Amino acid sequence: MDGNSPEAEAEPQSRGLFSRRKSSAKDKPARTLGPLKMVYASAAQYPTQVLLAFFALIVTAAATLAIPAGFKLIIDRGFAAGGDPADIARWFRYLLMIVGVLAIGTALRFYFVSWLGERVVADIRLKVQRNLLRLAPGFYEENSPKEISSRMTSDTAIIEQVVGTTVSIALRNSLMAIGGTIYLFYLAPQLTIGLIIGIPLVILPITIFGRRLRSVSRTSQDRVADVGAMVTEVLSGMKIVQAFNQEKREHQRFGEAVERTFATAKRRILIRAVMTSVIILLIFGSVTLLMWRGALAVSEGTISGGTIAAFVITGGLVAGSFGSLTEVYGDLLRGAGAASRLNELLNSRPEIAPPEKPEKLPDPPRGSLSFRNVTFRYPTRPETAAVKDLTLEVEPGETVAIVGPSGAGKSTIFQLVERFYDPQAGTIRLDGVPLTKADPADIRQRIAFVPQDGVLFSANARDNLRYGCWEASDEEIWESARAANAEGFLRDLPDGLDTFLGESGTRLSGGQQQRIAIARALLRNAPILLLDEATSALDAESEQLVQQALERLMQDRTTLVIAHRLATVRAADRIVVLEEGRIVEQGSHAQLAGADGLYARLASLQFAATEAA
Repeated sequence: MDGNSPEAEAEPQSRGLFSRRKSSAKDKPARTLGPLKMVYASAAQYPTQVLLAFFALIVTAAATLAIPAGFKLIIDRGFAAGGDPADIARWFRYLLMIVGVLAIGTALRFYFVSWLGERVVADIRLKVQRNLLRLAPGFYEENSPKEISSRMTSDTAIIEQVVGTTVSIALRNSLMAIGGTIYLFYLAPQLTIGLIIGIPLVILPITIFGRRLRSVSRTSQDRVADVGAMVTEVLSGMKIVQAFNQEKREHQRFGEAVERTFATAKRRILIRAVMTSVIILLIFGSVTLLMWRGALAVSEGTISGGTIAAFVITGGLVAGSFGSLTEVYGDLLRGAGAASRLNELLNSRPEIAPPEKPEKLPDPPRGSLSFRNVTFRYPTRPETAAVKDLTLEVEPGETVAIVGPSGAGKSTIFQLVERFYDPQAGTIRLDGVPLTKADPADIRQRIAFVPQDGVLFSANARDNLRYGCWEASDEEIWESARAANAEGFLRDLPDGLDTFLGESGTRLSGGQQQRIAIARALLRNAPILLLDEATSALDAESEQLVQQALERLMQDRTTLVIAHRLATVRAADRIVVLEEGRIVEQGSHAQLAGADGLYARLASLQFAATEAA
């Protein structure tokens, strides 16, 4: 695998997405609405729903503006015409018809707009998740999975609000502001001019208070989130808390967080109270002044009572629409910020990708591995080489144990074999084919991996087992479980293979989790097996059962074994000793134990400790 190849240098932009720019749903709003293009494009895939929502929006805006006209008719043509009950009833029926249209239109608008919001968010989540599954593990070393999870939840919730609520409110208020202003000029041009002059005087303080309230509300949400995070952290580590008698301290720390949340909430409540008072004073004061001026005009005979009533109602709607638009713009900016952060995930490109014309691996597979002068540095630690000028040939069917102190590069070799990373120099071949010239999926199809900690998913036993081969039948699953010494406890589970194993398999013991991981690898039936210290955390009985299962798994397979406990690798065909990324020794256990090198020192320390115990 040539570190200077185009594949090795491709797509560097996916590195350090969050390390350079720590962002979250708490970020400040964007300054432009440009990032919302992604949202518009997603919504445009559903033109029927968009058109129906827009039609319902126009109907509801028109019906809302028609209500003041209905009151004008009732007053001017109903009461003013001598108060004939039949005439009054006719105009009230007209007003009820408008209200009915408004109710139906509002229901349709809510349904289609909300449907679009949920559908667009679902599509964005699917696209982002699909792209995240393509990115190499190195991406998640540089970029926090918790941050990514926040983007997939908090930011998409903001997008849903924008599509399902904010845009609808913006369009409705724009239509009502424009249509209402035109109607006001039709009713009373002079009063309308005064209203237009007065609207900014009402909106300005509302906008100022609104911005301050949004800022404090965000801080309040952050404080609540801090409380939730603290609860999760403490409950997850409850055994440690109680083991070290830190209950009092954690209660005090939680109390301080709660008080900070309450202090922020008091500021928010105070601002909201003052804002409400100012709004009531300005709006009702303005309405009173308008009615006063209108009453004088009615007494002078220049306008009718119905006109002034319609003017006051419409003026309130227009002022409210203009005021809401200022709030809506802030929400749109927050949505643009969320869309920008999701776009970063969506546009990240995998550093490890198939070549345009991948070379086919030999069939049937042989299971040989070749490392030639391989040097690799992790992107997060470019100053230190995890593997230095490593050359190693592994023959088909050979069992090679890789040992050495922590940080020697053992796990790095596994990650390079599975092509989670490409080395900066040197070549790695699988059955004679350089890994950079093959499809990563084809490479991994020929590898079975048993990690140190089992790694199970929050699913039932069947799904965890067939993760190695999703098409496996129940008979094949039970066969692999039997070979992994897992059949007994799986049969004893309440629902057998359909038993939910809990989050990360927490309903099982460590030994049981590890045997399921081995059964999963058996189902994979791959020619190459990678074992990462599969028995290190087990008790003696579990270790014996797992070791027996591993021996069955290793038969007729090329096997690389990472081992810290040297007693588990005595039977390996060859032992490779790493130190600071280099091979310093290799040979059988007997050869290395008598060579007075690093292996001999490690072996003497471990075996002496075992005998002393």
